[in-house]
Amino acid sequence: MTGTVGANPRRAEILGAAAELFARRGYHGTSIGDLGRAVGLTGPALYRHFRGKEAVLAEMLLDISDRLRAEGARRAADPDPTCALDALLRWQIAFALDNPALITVHERELDNVPQPQRHEIRRLQRAYVEEWVAVLRRLHPGRPEERLRAAVHACFGLLNSTPHSASGLDRAAMADLLHTMARAALMV
Repeated sequence: MTGTVGANPRRAEILGAAAELFARRGYHGTSIGDLGRAVGLTGPALYRHFRGKEAVLAEMLLDISDRLRAEGARRAADPDPTCALDALLRWQIAFALDNPALITVHERELDNVPQPQRHEIRRLQRAYVEEWVAVLRRLHPGRPEERLRAAVHACFGLLNSTPHSASGLDRAAMADLLHTMARAALMV
């Protein structure tokens, strides 16, 4: 999925504009014409790039889920579990701070993605969580896996709250605060 978006800058531009519009107006409050205008196209011209608004939403969420999973696997592979955890935290925090619209869209609009793509998004997300669980298992051998998985989900809840909580501090201060809080939450 990442290759498709990365290889076509126009598609990436459309997906970026769609994330902002869907986050601000909602999926149902955004028309194909709105998407086209946001990137200097007519609504019908947008169909040269996507089958429709549903396809835009599906590709957006599939792409980010795939990128998170792939980068998570790369970072979790560090042989030192402490370094792996810090690398995962830095990656997720940067994503959360840099992509509040994607977080909002995922949170509110996933049910509008057709079932086959929604199933794949969920599969990729579970694989991403399992990268984190594997690192925590190395840090906390013998702890129940259910507890580690619950801690990862709670940590994501904290980090993905940034569309609502990140406005009071500058980016560096917020990143430091999130890192400290998330790391403490994962030391269960």
